[in-house]
Amino acid sequence: MPYEWTDTSLDDTTLKLWPHRSLPARGFVLFIAATSLMMLLPLLALLGTRHLWVILPFALIPVAGIWWAVRRNNRDAALTEVLTIGPESITLVRRAPEGTEQTWQANPYWTTIQLYPTGGPVPAYLTLKGEGREVELGAFLSEEERRRLADDLRQRLAQLR
Repeated sequence: MPYEWTDTSLDDTTLKLWPHRSLPARGFVLFIAATSLMMLLPLLALLGTRHLWVILPFALIPVAGIWWAVRRNNRDAALTEVLTIGPESITLVRRAPEGTEQTWQANPYWTTIQLYPTGGPVPAYLTLKGEGREVELGAFLSEEERRRLADDLRQRLAQLR
Protein backbone atom coordinates (compact mmCIF):
# COMPACT_ATOMS: atom_id res chain seq x y z
CA MET A 1 0.00 0.00 0.00
CA PRO A 2 1.65 3.26 -1.05
CA TYR A 3 0.42 5.27 1.90
CA GLU A 4 1.28 5.38 5.58
CA TRP A 5 -0.42 6.73 8.70
CA THR A 6 1.66 8.20 11.53
CA ASP A 7 0.62 9.86 14.77
CA THR A 8 2.74 13.02 15.01
CA SER A 9 1.42 14.18 18.38
CA LEU A 10 -1.38 13.41 20.81
CA ASP A 11 -4.01 14.94 18.56
CA ASP A 12 -2.48 15.11 15.06
CA THR A 13 -2.35 12.26 12.56
CA THR A 14 -0.43 12.39 9.30
CA LEU A 15 -1.07 10.46 6.13
CA LYS A 16 1.68 10.30 3.51
CA LEU A 17 0.85 9.08 -0.01
CA TRP A 18 3.24 8.36 -2.89
CA PRO A 19 3.01 6.67 -6.31
CA HIS A 20 4.04 3.06 -6.79
CA ARG A 21 7.74 2.59 -7.45
CA SER A 22 8.08 -0.85 -8.97
CA LEU A 23 11.76 -0.56 -9.93
CA PRO A 24 14.18 0.18 -7.06
CA ALA A 25 17.74 1.41 -7.69
CA ARG A 26 19.24 -2.09 -7.60
CA GLY A 27 16.60 -3.32 -10.04
CA PHE A 28 17.40 -0.42 -12.37
CA VAL A 29 21.10 -1.38 -12.45
CA LEU A 30 20.26 -5.03 -13.13
CA PHE A 31 17.76 -4.10 -15.84
CA ILE A 32 20.20 -1.81 -17.67
CA ALA A 33 23.01 -4.39 -17.36
CA ALA A 34 20.82 -7.18 -18.74
CA THR A 35 19.52 -4.98 -21.55
CA SER A 36 23.05 -3.89 -22.49
CA LEU A 37 24.28 -7.47 -22.47
CA MET A 38 21.45 -8.64 -24.71
CA MET A 39 22.00 -5.72 -27.10
CA LEU A 40 25.76 -6.29 -27.30
CA LEU A 41 25.74 -10.11 -27.43
CA PRO A 42 25.10 -10.29 -31.20
CA LEU A 43 28.00 -7.87 -31.73
CA LEU A 44 30.51 -10.44 -30.43
CA ALA A 45 30.60 -11.90 -33.94
CA LEU A 46 31.82 -8.55 -35.23
CA LEU A 47 34.73 -8.16 -32.78
CA GLY A 48 37.92 -7.29 -34.64
CA THR A 49 36.14 -5.97 -37.71
CA ARG A 50 35.44 -2.41 -38.66
CA HIS A 51 31.74 -3.23 -39.04
CA LEU A 52 31.53 -3.28 -35.25
CA TRP A 53 32.16 0.47 -35.10
CA VAL A 54 29.39 1.09 -37.62
CA ILE A 55 26.79 -0.96 -35.75
CA LEU A 56 27.86 -0.19 -32.15
CA PRO A 57 26.21 3.27 -31.94
CA PHE A 58 22.92 1.81 -33.14
CA ALA A 59 23.11 -0.79 -30.37
CA LEU A 60 23.93 1.80 -27.70
CA ILE A 61 21.24 4.35 -28.66
CA PRO A 62 18.32 2.13 -27.47
CA VAL A 63 20.11 1.43 -24.18
CA ALA A 64 20.59 5.17 -23.65
CA GLY A 65 16.91 5.74 -24.49
CA ILE A 66 15.79 3.12 -21.98
CA TRP A 67 18.12 4.63 -19.35
CA TRP A 68 16.64 8.09 -19.91
CA ALA A 69 13.01 6.83 -19.89
CA VAL A 70 13.38 4.88 -16.64
CA ARG A 71 15.18 7.78 -14.91
CA ARG A 72 12.48 10.20 -16.11
CA ASN A 73 9.81 7.87 -14.72
CA ASN A 74 11.60 7.79 -11.35
CA ARG A 75 11.75 11.60 -11.24
CA ASP A 76 8.04 11.83 -12.04
CA ALA A 77 7.30 9.34 -9.24
CA ALA A 78 8.79 11.77 -6.70
CA LEU A 79 5.28 13.17 -6.16
CA THR A 80 4.01 13.09 -2.56
CA GLU A 81 0.83 14.11 -0.80
CA VAL A 82 0.81 14.72 2.95
CA LEU A 83 -2.51 15.00 4.78
CA THR A 84 -2.38 16.20 8.39
CA ILE A 85 -5.53 15.76 10.46
CA GLY A 86 -5.83 17.61 13.75
CA PRO A 87 -8.68 18.78 15.98
CA GLU A 88 -8.54 22.34 14.58
CA SER A 89 -7.64 21.81 10.92
CA ILE A 90 -7.06 19.32 8.16
CA THR A 91 -4.25 20.22 5.76
CA LEU A 92 -3.24 18.65 2.46
CA VAL A 93 0.17 19.49 0.96
CA ARG A 94 0.94 18.17 -2.53
CA ARG A 95 4.61 18.28 -3.54
CA ALA A 96 5.18 17.92 -7.29
CA PRO A 97 8.36 16.33 -8.70
CA GLU A 98 9.68 19.72 -9.81
CA GLY A 99 9.41 21.04 -6.23
CA THR A 100 6.22 23.11 -6.33
CA GLU A 101 3.77 22.79 -3.45
CA GLN A 102 0.01 23.17 -3.35
CA THR A 103 -1.73 23.50 0.01
CA TRP A 104 -5.36 23.10 1.02
CA GLN A 105 -6.71 23.60 4.53
CA ALA A 106 -10.15 23.20 6.10
CA ASN A 107 -11.97 22.54 9.36
CA PRO A 108 -12.08 18.74 9.92
CA TYR A 109 -15.57 18.89 11.37
CA TRP A 110 -16.99 20.25 8.10
CA THR A 111 -14.73 18.31 5.75
CA THR A 112 -16.48 15.66 3.67
CA ILE A 113 -14.94 12.74 1.83
CA GLN A 114 -16.38 12.14 -1.61
CA LEU A 115 -15.76 8.94 -3.59
CA TYR A 116 -17.18 9.22 -7.10
CA PRO A 117 -17.58 5.70 -8.55
CA THR A 118 -17.85 7.09 -12.09
CA GLY A 119 -17.65 10.46 -13.76
CA GLY A 120 -14.23 11.46 -12.45
CA PRO A 121 -10.92 11.43 -14.30
CA VAL A 122 -10.21 8.01 -12.73
CA PRO A 123 -12.54 5.29 -11.39
CA ALA A 124 -13.34 5.72 -7.69
CA TYR A 125 -12.27 9.38 -7.79
CA LEU A 126 -11.47 10.45 -4.21
CA THR A 127 -11.83 14.07 -3.09
CA LEU A 128 -11.93 16.09 0.11
CA LYS A 129 -14.38 18.95 0.30
CA GLY A 130 -14.23 21.84 2.73
CA GLU A 131 -13.90 25.62 2.95
CA GLY A 132 -15.70 25.92 -0.38
CA ARG A 133 -13.10 23.89 -2.29
CA GLU A 134 -12.87 20.30 -3.42
CA VAL A 135 -9.41 18.76 -3.82
CA GLU A 136 -8.31 15.47 -5.28
CA LEU A 137 -6.50 12.92 -3.13
CA GLY A 138 -4.41 9.96 -4.31
CA ALA A 139 -5.17 10.04 -8.03
CA PHE A 140 -2.07 7.89 -8.58
CA LEU A 141 -3.43 5.09 -6.37
CA SER A 142 -5.30 2.11 -7.78
CA GLU A 143 -9.09 2.03 -7.67
CA GLU A 144 -9.16 -0.45 -4.75
CA GLU A 145 -6.55 1.56 -2.82
CA ARG A 146 -8.63 4.73 -3.17
CA ARG A 147 -11.69 2.88 -1.86
CA ARG A 148 -9.77 1.59 1.19
CA LEU A 149 -8.24 5.02 1.75
CA ALA A 150 -11.72 6.62 1.70
CA ASP A 151 -12.88 4.16 4.37
CA ASP A 152 -9.75 4.84 6.46
CA LEU A 153 -10.27 8.59 6.21
CA ARG A 154 -13.93 8.34 7.18
CA GLN A 155 -12.98 6.32 10.27
CA ARG A 156 -10.24 8.78 11.29
CA LEU A 157 -12.50 11.79 10.87
CA ALA A 158 -15.31 10.05 12.78
CA GLN A 159 -12.91 9.39 15.69
CA LEU A 160 -11.88 13.04 15.67
CA ARG A 161 -15.45 14.33 15.76
